[in-house]
Amino acid sequence: MVETQMMDWYRNCHPERSLSQSHRERRSRWTCGLLAAPVLSIAIGLLTTASLPLRAQARDIPSAAPTHPADQTQEQRGRKLLDQMLEALGGDAWLNRRNIRVYGHSGRFFQGAPNGIVIDFTATHQFANGDRPEAQRIGFITDKSMTLPGKKIDIVQIWINNTGHEVTYKGNITLPKDQVEDYYRRQDHSIESIYRVWLKAPGVVVIDEGSTMVERRLTERVTILSDNNDAVTLDIDVATHLPRRRTFEWRNTTFKDRDEDAEEYDDYHTIQGLPTAFTITRYHNGDMSSQTFYTKVEYDVELSPDTFNPDILLKKKQ
Repeated sequence: MVETQMMDWYRNCHPERSLSQSHRERRSRWTCGLLAAPVLSIAIGLLTTASLPLRAQARDIPSAAPTHPADQTQEQRGRKLLDQMLEALGGDAWLNRRNIRVYGHSGRFFQGAPNGIVIDFTATHQFANGDRPEAQRIGFITDKSMTLPGKKIDIVQIWINNTGHEVTYKGNITLPKDQVEDYYRRQDHSIESIYRVWLKAPGVVVIDEGSTMVERRLTERVTILSDNNDAVTLDIDVATHLPRRRTFEWRNTTFKDRDEDAEEYDDYHTIQGLPTAFTITRYHNGDMSSQTFYTKVEYDVELSPDTFNPDILLKKKQ
């Protein structure tokens, strides 16, 4: 979850036009373009191509398409792919991680173009287990001053128990509702939540949707559907069985349409025996919205009991 939160505290100072609105405008222009196409041209095109063989899809190419036993159902194939992905990630060792600490930098985009702001950060994410809640602490790293060398963490965000807090040496404030909703929406549709929550819930359906491509890599697409019609889709690398893309949609209450959130994972490195993506790119309605690069990753680090306590203020640094 760290790959997008390090820029949220800039939103009030750098307001941007809603990406959802941009998505609606693009969709409107595209729809109008389709309606403006002459009906006669469409009819001629259909008649011309009706007798031609259809172009093969990736799944239809024998040398590229993964093979599945003919007697397996879509759900059986989908669950097998999820089992393979879990094994590739590290199996029980991945499931039983206590926490992860990452160092890196992140940039934000507007309408697919960088906005010029890059933030260095360090983040610690604790995974839920028993009485240990899921929580995250993100520290934003800035220069001490124009005259003093070195850097310091002077702003921290803490996410715990469905709340979000911004902490400095001056105090603790609650983050805006839309940021909190966005954070926990993505947490609820994360790869961790798929294995820890979704697949254990009654009535869940897993569907193998066949082959597709993600950044020129052949992948197998699997959709997990809950009993309340919520869904999350994974594109799994055919060669490595590692996740390449995670996608979900939700209803935008402002514009009364559907928004899409997607994350792509690349540049995998094996850290403490666990394959870890060092590049995470996020898309909103098809537009790149942020890109995060990790420079260092650690698993199961020792944490202070106050790590995720938003009432513990930062110490003022000179």
